[in-house]
Amino acid sequence: MIRLIPNSIVGRTVLVLLVGLTLTHLIGLYIYSSDRHSTAAEANGRRVAERIAVVTRLIDRAGPERRAELARSQWGPAFKVSVTPASEAEGSPGNWRTRMVRSILENYLGKKKADKALITYKEEAPAASPQRAMAGHMMRMSENWPGMMGSSAMARMAQTWNSGQVLEVSLPLDDGRWLNFSAPFMHLKPFWASRLFFSLILMTATVFAFSVWAVRRSTAPLAMFAKAAERFGMDVDAPPLPGDGPREVRRAVSAFNRMQKRLKSFVEDRTEMIAAISHDLRTPITRLKLRAEFMEDDEQRAKMLNDLDEMEVMISEILAFSRDASAQEPSRIFDLAALLESICDDASDAGRDVTYDGPAKLCFTGRAVALGRVFGNLVENAVKYGGRAKVSLRATGDGVEVRVEDGGPGIPEEHMKTVFQPFRRLETSRSRETGGVGLGLSVARSIARAHGGEITLSNRERGGLLANVRLPVLDKTS
Repeated sequence: MIRLIPNSIVGRTVLVLLVGLTLTHLIGLYIYSSDRHSTAAEANGRRVAERIAVVTRLIDRAGPERRAELARSQWGPAFKVSVTPASEAEGSPGNWRTRMVRSILENYLGKKKADKALITYKEEAPAASPQRAMAGHMMRMSENWPGMMGSSAMARMAQTWNSGQVLEVSLPLDDGRWLNFSAPFMHLKPFWASRLFFSLILMTATVFAFSVWAVRRSTAPLAMFAKAAERFGMDVDAPPLPGDGPREVRRAVSAFNRMQKRLKSFVEDRTEMIAAISHDLRTPITRLKLRAEFMEDDEQRAKMLNDLDEMEVMISEILAFSRDASAQEPSRIFDLAALLESICDDASDAGRDVTYDGPAKLCFTGRAVALGRVFGNLVENAVKYGGRAKVSLRATGDGVEVRVEDGGPGIPEEHMKTVFQPFRRLETSRSRETGGVGLGLSVARSIARAHGGEITLSNRERGGLLANVRLPVLDKTS
Protein backbone atom coordinates (compact mmCIF):
# COMPACT_ATOMS: atom_id res chain seq x y z
CA MET A 1 0.00 0.00 0.00
CA ILE A 2 1.40 3.39 -1.02
CA ARG A 3 1.88 5.78 1.92
CA LEU A 4 0.61 9.25 1.03
CA ILE A 5 1.92 11.03 4.15
CA PRO A 6 5.73 10.91 4.53
CA ASN A 7 7.26 9.65 7.76
CA SER A 8 9.90 12.33 8.17
CA ILE A 9 9.41 15.91 9.38
CA VAL A 10 11.17 17.16 6.26
CA GLY A 11 8.81 15.23 4.00
CA ARG A 12 5.68 16.38 5.84
CA THR A 13 6.77 20.02 5.96
CA VAL A 14 7.65 19.98 2.26
CA LEU A 15 4.31 18.30 1.51
CA VAL A 16 2.42 21.05 3.39
CA LEU A 17 4.37 23.74 1.53
CA LEU A 18 3.80 22.02 -1.81
CA VAL A 19 0.06 21.61 -1.22
CA GLY A 20 -0.20 25.23 -0.07
CA LEU A 21 1.71 26.52 -3.11
CA THR A 22 -0.36 24.37 -5.47
CA LEU A 23 -3.70 25.50 -4.01
CA THR A 24 -2.59 29.14 -3.99
CA HIS A 25 -1.47 28.99 -7.61
CA LEU A 26 -4.59 27.11 -8.74
CA ILE A 27 -6.87 29.68 -7.12
CA GLY A 28 -4.80 32.51 -8.54
CA LEU A 29 -4.79 30.91 -12.00
CA TYR A 30 -8.53 30.44 -11.90
CA ILE A 31 -9.10 34.09 -10.97
CA TYR A 32 -6.59 35.29 -13.56
CA SER A 33 -7.96 33.04 -16.30
CA SER A 34 -11.56 34.15 -15.65
CA ASP A 35 -10.57 37.80 -15.60
CA ARG A 36 -8.41 37.30 -18.71
CA HIS A 37 -11.26 35.79 -20.71
CA SER A 38 -13.75 38.39 -19.50
CA THR A 39 -11.45 41.27 -20.33
CA ALA A 40 -10.59 39.85 -23.76
CA ALA A 41 -14.26 39.16 -24.56
CA GLU A 42 -15.27 42.67 -23.47
CA ALA A 43 -12.54 44.29 -25.59
CA ASN A 44 -13.39 42.15 -28.61
CA GLY A 45 -17.12 42.78 -28.22
CA ARG A 46 -16.59 46.53 -27.92
CA ARG A 47 -14.37 46.56 -31.01
CA VAL A 48 -16.94 44.59 -33.08
CA ALA A 49 -19.85 46.71 -31.81
CA GLU A 50 -18.10 49.95 -32.71
CA ARG A 51 -17.34 48.65 -36.19
CA ILE A 52 -20.96 47.53 -36.64
CA ALA A 53 -22.14 51.01 -35.65
CA VAL A 54 -19.74 52.68 -38.11
CA VAL A 55 -20.73 50.39 -41.01
CA THR A 56 -24.42 50.78 -40.22
CA ARG A 57 -24.25 54.56 -40.36
CA LEU A 58 -22.26 54.32 -43.63
CA ILE A 59 -24.82 52.02 -45.31
CA ASP A 60 -27.81 54.00 -43.99
CA ARG A 61 -26.52 57.07 -45.80
CA ALA A 62 -25.99 55.18 -49.10
CA GLY A 63 -28.71 54.60 -51.66
CA PRO A 64 -30.59 51.25 -51.67
CA GLU A 65 -28.94 50.17 -54.95
CA ARG A 66 -25.42 50.58 -53.53
CA ARG A 67 -25.97 49.00 -50.12
CA ALA A 68 -25.23 45.36 -51.04
CA GLU A 69 -22.01 46.25 -52.83
CA LEU A 70 -20.99 48.63 -50.07
CA ALA A 71 -21.64 45.89 -47.49
CA ARG A 72 -19.33 43.46 -49.35
CA SER A 73 -16.61 46.07 -49.40
CA GLN A 74 -16.58 46.05 -45.58
CA TRP A 75 -15.78 42.37 -45.34
CA GLY A 76 -12.69 41.22 -43.55
CA PRO A 77 -11.17 37.92 -42.48
CA ALA A 78 -13.10 38.14 -39.19
CA PHE A 79 -16.03 40.36 -40.24
CA LYS A 80 -18.94 39.55 -42.53
CA VAL A 81 -21.56 42.08 -43.71
CA SER A 82 -24.55 41.32 -45.92
CA VAL A 83 -27.87 42.88 -46.95
CA THR A 84 -30.71 40.35 -47.15
CA PRO A 85 -34.51 40.44 -47.33
CA ALA A 86 -34.75 38.63 -43.97
CA SER A 87 -32.65 38.83 -40.84
CA GLU A 88 -29.95 36.22 -40.32
CA ALA A 89 -29.73 36.76 -36.58
CA GLU A 90 -32.36 34.89 -34.62
CA GLY A 91 -32.37 37.13 -31.59
CA SER A 92 -32.09 35.72 -28.07
CA PRO A 93 -32.65 36.85 -24.48
CA GLY A 94 -28.92 37.51 -24.41
CA ASN A 95 -26.19 37.67 -21.86
CA TRP A 96 -23.72 40.30 -20.74
CA ARG A 97 -22.04 40.26 -24.18
CA THR A 98 -25.23 40.98 -26.11
CA ARG A 99 -26.25 43.64 -23.56
CA MET A 100 -22.83 45.29 -23.96
CA VAL A 101 -23.14 45.30 -27.78
CA ARG A 102 -26.66 46.76 -27.59
CA SER A 103 -25.44 49.46 -25.18
CA ILE A 104 -22.65 50.50 -27.58
CA LEU A 105 -25.02 50.50 -30.55
CA GLU A 106 -27.37 52.71 -28.55
CA ASN A 107 -24.57 55.20 -27.96
CA TYR A 108 -23.73 55.38 -31.67
CA LEU A 109 -27.11 54.80 -33.39
CA GLY A 110 -29.61 55.92 -30.81
CA LYS A 111 -31.91 53.99 -28.56
CA LYS A 112 -34.72 53.62 -31.11
CA LYS A 113 -32.59 51.87 -33.74
CA ALA A 114 -30.63 49.85 -31.18
CA ASP A 115 -33.83 48.45 -29.68
CA LYS A 116 -34.82 47.04 -33.09
CA ALA A 117 -31.54 45.15 -33.48
CA LEU A 118 -31.57 41.35 -33.25
CA ILE A 119 -28.43 40.21 -31.44
CA THR A 120 -27.35 36.60 -30.98
CA TYR A 121 -24.22 35.26 -29.34
CA LYS A 122 -23.47 31.63 -30.16
CA GLU A 123 -21.27 29.86 -27.65
CA GLU A 124 -21.11 26.76 -29.86
CA ALA A 125 -21.85 26.94 -33.54
CA PRO A 126 -23.85 24.14 -35.22
CA ALA A 127 -21.77 21.20 -36.38
CA ALA A 128 -21.62 22.21 -40.07
CA SER A 129 -21.81 25.95 -39.49
CA PRO A 130 -18.11 26.85 -39.80
CA GLN A 131 -17.68 24.86 -42.99
CA ARG A 132 -20.99 25.58 -44.76
CA ALA A 133 -22.35 28.82 -43.41
CA MET A 134 -19.02 30.58 -43.79
CA ALA A 135 -17.92 28.79 -46.96
CA GLY A 136 -19.52 31.48 -49.12
CA HIS A 137 -17.96 34.27 -47.11
CA MET A 138 -14.50 32.68 -47.36
CA MET A 139 -14.89 32.03 -51.09
CA ARG A 140 -15.97 35.63 -51.73
CA MET A 141 -13.04 36.82 -49.62
CA SER A 142 -10.72 34.76 -51.83
CA GLU A 143 -12.37 36.29 -54.93
CA ASN A 144 -11.80 39.83 -53.64
CA TRP A 145 -8.23 38.94 -52.55
CA PRO A 146 -7.00 36.15 -54.86
CA GLY A 147 -3.70 35.98 -53.01
CA MET A 148 -5.42 34.56 -49.94
CA MET A 149 -6.56 31.34 -51.64
CA GLY A 150 -4.51 28.44 -50.29
CA SER A 151 -2.32 30.71 -48.19
CA SER A 152 -1.63 30.64 -44.48
CA ALA A 153 -3.94 33.65 -44.11
CA MET A 154 -6.83 31.51 -45.37
CA ALA A 155 -5.98 28.85 -42.80
CA ARG A 156 -5.87 31.45 -40.03
CA MET A 157 -9.25 32.80 -41.13
CA ALA A 158 -10.78 29.32 -41.06
CA GLN A 159 -9.30 28.75 -37.58
CA THR A 160 -10.80 32.04 -36.40
CA TRP A 161 -14.31 31.11 -37.55
CA ASN A 162 -13.97 27.55 -36.22
CA SER A 163 -13.65 28.79 -32.65
CA GLY A 164 -17.43 28.32 -32.24
CA GLN A 165 -18.08 31.73 -30.60
CA VAL A 166 -19.82 33.98 -33.11
CA LEU A 167 -21.68 37.26 -32.65
CA GLU A 168 -24.59 37.86 -35.07
CA VAL A 169 -26.37 41.22 -35.36
CA SER A 170 -29.23 42.14 -37.71
CA LEU A 171 -30.44 45.75 -38.10
CA PRO A 172 -33.53 46.79 -40.15
CA LEU A 173 -32.97 49.21 -43.03
CA ASP A 174 -35.45 51.84 -44.16
CA ASP A 175 -36.09 49.93 -47.45
CA GLY A 176 -37.38 46.84 -45.56
CA ARG A 177 -34.23 44.79 -45.90
CA TRP A 178 -31.86 43.72 -43.09
CA LEU A 179 -28.25 44.57 -42.57
CA ASN A 180 -26.54 41.48 -41.13
CA PHE A 181 -23.22 41.25 -39.32
CA SER A 182 -21.27 38.16 -38.26
CA ALA A 183 -17.96 38.22 -36.41
CA PRO A 184 -16.16 35.51 -34.45
CA PHE A 185 -14.98 36.34 -30.98
CA MET A 186 -11.26 36.40 -30.34
CA HIS A 187 -9.95 32.91 -29.56
CA LEU A 188 -7.39 33.16 -26.79
CA LYS A 189 -4.48 30.78 -26.55
CA PRO A 190 -4.67 28.21 -23.76
CA PHE A 191 -3.23 29.53 -20.51
CA TRP A 192 -0.52 26.84 -20.44
CA ALA A 193 0.74 28.17 -23.76
CA SER A 194 1.32 31.65 -22.34
CA ARG A 195 4.53 33.02 -20.87
CA LEU A 196 2.90 33.54 -17.49
CA PHE A 197 2.30 29.81 -17.11
CA PHE A 198 5.98 29.00 -17.59
CA SER A 199 6.85 31.85 -15.22
CA LEU A 200 4.59 30.32 -12.57
CA ILE A 201 6.12 26.88 -13.10
CA LEU A 202 9.62 28.32 -12.78
CA MET A 203 8.64 30.31 -9.69
CA THR A 204 7.00 27.26 -8.07
CA ALA A 205 10.04 25.10 -8.76
CA THR A 206 12.34 27.77 -7.33
CA VAL A 207 10.24 28.24 -4.19
CA PHE A 208 9.94 24.46 -3.78
CA ALA A 209 13.70 23.93 -4.08
CA PHE A 210 14.39 26.74 -1.62
CA SER A 211 11.77 25.36 0.79
CA VAL A 212 13.33 21.89 0.70
CA TRP A 213 16.76 23.38 1.41
CA ALA A 214 15.42 25.58 4.22
CA VAL A 215 13.43 22.77 5.85
CA ARG A 216 16.39 20.39 5.69
CA ARG A 217 18.62 23.02 7.23
CA SER A 218 16.08 23.76 9.96
CA THR A 219 15.58 20.09 10.86
CA ALA A 220 19.27 19.18 10.70
CA PRO A 221 19.65 19.65 14.51
CA LEU A 222 17.01 16.94 15.06
CA ALA A 223 19.10 14.46 13.08
CA MET A 224 22.15 15.58 15.06
CA PHE A 225 20.32 14.93 18.34
CA ALA A 226 19.18 11.50 17.14
CA LYS A 227 22.74 10.51 16.21
CA ALA A 228 24.09 11.90 19.47
CA ALA A 229 21.52 9.97 21.53
CA GLU A 230 22.29 6.75 19.65
CA ARG A 231 26.02 7.30 20.06
CA PHE A 232 25.64 8.03 23.78
CA GLY A 233 23.62 4.84 24.18
CA MET A 234 26.58 2.86 22.80
CA ASP A 235 29.39 4.90 24.33
CA VAL A 236 28.94 6.68 27.65
CA ASP A 237 32.23 8.51 27.02
CA ALA A 238 31.02 10.03 23.75
CA PRO A 239 32.19 13.65 23.23
CA PRO A 240 29.68 16.47 23.84
CA LEU A 241 27.77 18.10 21.01
CA PRO A 242 29.07 21.37 19.50
CA GLY A 243 26.98 24.36 20.55
CA ASP A 244 26.39 25.88 17.11
CA GLY A 245 23.22 27.14 15.44
CA PRO A 246 20.25 29.28 16.51
CA ARG A 247 19.52 30.14 20.14
CA GLU A 248 16.94 27.37 20.61
CA VAL A 249 19.35 24.78 19.21
CA ARG A 250 22.18 26.01 21.45
CA ARG A 251 19.92 25.73 24.51
CA ALA A 252 18.88 22.20 23.56
CA VAL A 253 22.50 21.21 22.93
CA SER A 254 23.54 22.64 26.29
CA ALA A 255 20.78 20.71 28.06
CA PHE A 256 21.72 17.49 26.25
CA ASN A 257 25.40 17.89 27.16
CA ARG A 258 24.52 18.49 30.82
CA MET A 259 22.31 15.40 30.84
CA GLN A 260 25.08 13.34 29.23
CA LYS A 261 27.58 14.57 31.81
CA ARG A 262 25.26 13.75 34.73
CA LEU A 263 24.50 10.26 33.41
CA LYS A 264 28.18 9.58 32.86
CA SER A 265 28.97 10.69 36.41
CA PHE A 266 26.14 8.53 37.75
CA VAL A 267 27.39 5.42 35.93
CA GLU A 268 30.98 6.03 37.02
CA ASP A 269 29.99 6.64 40.64
CA ARG A 270 27.85 3.51 40.75
CA THR A 271 30.59 1.38 39.21
CA GLU A 272 33.21 2.73 41.59
CA MET A 273 30.91 2.19 44.55
CA ILE A 274 30.26 -1.45 43.59
CA ALA A 275 33.97 -2.03 43.07
CA ALA A 276 34.82 -0.44 46.43
CA ILE A 277 32.21 -2.49 48.30
CA SER A 278 33.37 -5.70 46.62
CA HIS A 279 36.99 -4.93 47.42
CA ASP A 280 36.23 -4.10 51.06
CA LEU A 281 34.30 -7.35 51.50
CA ARG A 282 37.42 -9.40 50.85
CA THR A 283 38.93 -8.48 54.24
CA PRO A 284 36.04 -9.82 56.39
CA ILE A 285 35.79 -12.91 54.18
CA THR A 286 39.46 -13.64 54.80
CA ARG A 287 38.93 -13.26 58.59
CA LEU A 288 35.91 -15.58 58.43
CA LYS A 289 38.00 -18.20 56.63
CA LEU A 290 40.64 -18.03 59.37
CA ARG A 291 38.02 -18.46 62.07
CA ALA A 292 36.39 -21.32 60.18
CA GLU A 293 39.68 -23.24 60.32
CA PHE A 294 39.39 -23.42 64.14
CA MET A 295 35.96 -25.00 64.07
CA GLU A 296 35.91 -28.47 65.64
CA ASP A 297 32.99 -29.79 63.56
CA ASP A 298 34.55 -30.89 60.26
CA GLU A 299 31.23 -30.96 58.38
CA GLN A 300 30.21 -27.45 59.43
CA ARG A 301 33.71 -26.17 58.74
CA ALA A 302 33.60 -27.55 55.16
CA LYS A 303 30.19 -26.02 54.51
CA MET A 304 31.26 -22.62 55.81
CA LEU A 305 34.46 -22.64 53.79
CA ASN A 306 32.50 -23.61 50.70
CA ASP A 307 30.09 -20.69 51.23
CA LEU A 308 32.97 -18.31 51.77
CA ASP A 309 34.69 -19.53 48.60
CA GLU A 310 31.47 -18.96 46.70
CA MET A 311 31.22 -15.41 48.08
CA GLU A 312 34.83 -14.77 47.08
CA VAL A 313 34.12 -15.96 43.53
CA MET A 314 31.11 -13.65 43.32
CA ILE A 315 33.19 -10.71 44.53
CA SER A 316 35.91 -11.51 42.00
CA GLU A 317 33.32 -11.60 39.23
CA ILE A 318 31.91 -8.26 40.35
CA LEU A 319 35.38 -6.70 40.45
CA ALA A 320 36.13 -8.07 36.98
CA PHE A 321 32.83 -6.65 35.72
CA SER A 322 33.66 -3.27 37.27
CA ARG A 323 37.09 -3.23 35.66
CA ASP A 324 35.56 -4.07 32.27
CA ALA A 325 32.91 -1.37 32.69
CA SER A 326 35.53 1.26 33.48
CA ALA A 327 37.96 0.11 30.77
CA GLN A 328 38.43 2.56 27.89
CA GLU A 329 39.00 0.20 24.99
CA PRO A 330 38.79 2.18 21.74
CA SER A 331 36.85 0.98 18.71
CA ARG A 332 38.97 -0.18 15.82
CA ILE A 333 38.70 -2.19 12.63
CA PHE A 334 39.47 -5.88 13.17
CA ASP A 335 38.81 -9.23 11.52
CA LEU A 336 35.71 -10.63 13.21
CA ALA A 337 35.98 -13.93 11.35
CA ALA A 338 39.55 -14.42 12.60
CA LEU A 339 38.43 -13.65 16.17
CA LEU A 340 35.67 -16.30 16.05
CA GLU A 341 37.98 -18.86 14.44
CA SER A 342 40.55 -18.26 17.18
CA ILE A 343 37.93 -18.84 19.91
CA CYS A 344 36.70 -22.02 18.22
CA ASP A 345 40.26 -23.33 17.64
CA ASP A 346 41.20 -22.74 21.29
CA ALA A 347 38.11 -24.65 22.45
CA SER A 348 38.81 -27.49 19.97
CA ASP A 349 42.41 -27.73 21.17
CA ALA A 350 41.03 -28.16 24.69
CA GLY A 351 39.12 -31.24 23.52
CA ARG A 352 35.71 -29.60 23.12
CA ASP A 353 33.28 -30.12 20.24
CA VAL A 354 33.30 -26.64 18.67
CA THR A 355 33.01 -25.84 14.93
CA TYR A 356 33.04 -22.62 12.91
CA ASP A 357 31.04 -21.93 9.74
CA GLY A 358 31.50 -18.61 7.99
CA PRO A 359 33.71 -16.48 5.76
CA ALA A 360 37.47 -16.58 6.10
CA LYS A 361 37.62 -12.81 6.59
CA LEU A 362 35.06 -10.19 7.64
CA CYS A 363 36.16 -6.77 8.85
CA PHE A 364 34.17 -5.05 11.57
CA THR A 365 34.54 -1.88 13.63
CA GLY A 366 34.21 -2.33 17.39
CA ARG A 367 35.96 -3.29 20.63
CA ALA A 368 37.70 -6.54 19.80
CA VAL A 369 38.57 -7.57 23.38
CA ALA A 370 35.04 -6.95 24.68
CA LEU A 371 33.44 -8.81 21.78
CA GLY A 372 35.90 -11.66 22.29
CA ARG A 373 34.58 -11.97 25.82
CA VAL A 374 30.98 -12.06 24.52
CA PHE A 375 31.56 -14.86 22.02
CA GLY A 376 33.88 -16.75 24.37
CA ASN A 377 31.19 -16.74 27.05
CA LEU A 378 28.53 -17.96 24.61
CA VAL A 379 30.75 -20.76 23.31
CA GLU A 380 31.69 -21.80 26.85
CA ASN A 381 28.03 -21.92 27.91
CA ALA A 382 27.07 -23.91 24.79
CA VAL A 383 29.77 -26.53 25.46
CA LYS A 384 29.12 -26.64 29.21
CA TYR A 385 25.33 -26.98 29.06
CA GLY A 386 24.76 -28.29 25.54
CA GLY A 387 27.71 -30.58 24.93
CA ARG A 388 28.83 -28.85 21.75
CA ALA A 389 28.90 -25.47 20.01
CA LYS A 390 28.38 -24.58 16.37
CA VAL A 391 29.40 -21.01 15.57
CA SER A 392 28.28 -19.38 12.31
CA LEU A 393 28.95 -15.89 10.95
CA ARG A 394 27.27 -14.03 8.12
CA ALA A 395 26.99 -10.44 6.90
CA THR A 396 23.52 -8.87 6.78
CA GLY A 397 22.27 -5.78 5.03
CA ASP A 398 22.91 -3.51 8.02
CA GLY A 399 25.57 -5.39 10.01
CA VAL A 400 26.69 -8.88 11.01
CA GLU A 401 25.01 -11.84 12.67
CA VAL A 402 26.75 -14.46 14.85
CA ARG A 403 24.85 -17.63 15.80
CA VAL A 404 25.94 -20.05 18.51
CA GLU A 405 24.00 -23.35 18.61
CA ASP A 406 24.29 -26.18 21.11
CA GLY A 407 22.76 -29.64 21.54
CA GLY A 408 21.42 -29.31 25.06
CA PRO A 409 17.90 -29.33 26.50
CA GLY A 410 17.34 -25.58 25.89
CA ILE A 411 15.72 -23.08 28.25
CA PRO A 412 12.04 -22.83 29.25
CA GLU A 413 10.30 -19.98 27.45
CA GLU A 414 9.39 -18.20 30.67
CA HIS A 415 13.10 -17.90 31.56
CA MET A 416 14.34 -16.54 28.21
CA LYS A 417 14.52 -12.96 29.48
CA THR A 418 15.37 -13.57 33.13
CA VAL A 419 18.62 -15.40 32.31
CA PHE A 420 20.12 -12.03 31.32
CA GLN A 421 19.60 -10.61 34.80
CA PRO A 422 22.75 -10.39 36.97
CA PHE A 423 23.33 -13.41 39.27
CA ARG A 424 20.37 -15.17 37.69
CA ARG A 425 20.86 -18.93 37.20
CA LEU A 426 18.56 -21.80 36.30
CA GLU A 427 19.04 -24.26 39.14
CA THR A 428 17.31 -27.14 37.36
CA SER A 429 19.86 -27.32 34.55
CA ARG A 430 22.82 -25.21 35.64
CA SER A 431 24.02 -25.84 39.19
CA ARG A 432 26.61 -23.67 40.90
CA GLU A 433 29.17 -26.44 40.76
CA THR A 434 29.31 -26.17 36.99
CA GLY A 435 30.50 -22.60 36.65
CA GLY A 436 30.28 -18.91 37.57
CA VAL A 437 27.85 -16.79 39.48
CA GLY A 438 25.48 -15.69 36.71
CA LEU A 439 27.13 -12.54 35.34
CA GLY A 440 28.27 -13.94 32.00
CA LEU A 441 25.12 -13.36 29.94
CA SER A 442 24.45 -10.02 31.63
CA VAL A 443 27.93 -8.77 30.76
CA ALA A 444 27.65 -10.17 27.23
CA ARG A 445 24.38 -8.37 26.59
CA SER A 446 25.78 -5.10 27.99
CA ILE A 447 28.74 -5.31 25.61
CA ALA A 448 26.50 -6.14 22.63
CA ARG A 449 24.19 -3.22 23.42
CA ALA A 450 27.18 -0.93 23.80
CA HIS A 451 27.89 -1.76 20.15
CA GLY A 452 24.28 -0.95 19.21
CA GLY A 453 23.42 -4.64 18.91
CA GLU A 454 21.42 -7.23 20.81
CA ILE A 455 21.59 -10.85 22.00
CA THR A 456 18.51 -13.05 21.78
CA LEU A 457 17.97 -16.66 22.90
CA SER A 458 15.58 -19.17 21.35
CA ASN A 459 15.01 -22.91 21.46
CA ARG A 460 15.67 -24.80 18.26
CA GLU A 461 12.95 -27.03 16.83
CA ARG A 462 15.29 -30.04 16.69
CA GLY A 463 16.57 -29.44 20.21
CA GLY A 464 19.24 -27.21 21.67
CA LEU A 465 19.58 -23.50 22.33
CA LEU A 466 20.35 -20.80 19.78
CA ALA A 467 22.11 -17.60 20.85
CA ASN A 468 21.81 -14.97 18.13
CA VAL A 469 24.06 -11.87 18.27
CA ARG A 470 23.24 -9.02 15.88
CA LEU A 471 25.71 -6.17 15.55
CA PRO A 472 25.07 -3.16 13.30
CA VAL A 473 27.66 -1.38 11.23
CA LEU A 474 28.56 1.72 13.19
CA ASP A 475 28.14 5.07 11.48
CA LYS A 476 31.54 6.71 11.46
CA THR A 477 29.99 10.15 11.21
CA SER A 478 28.09 9.72 14.46
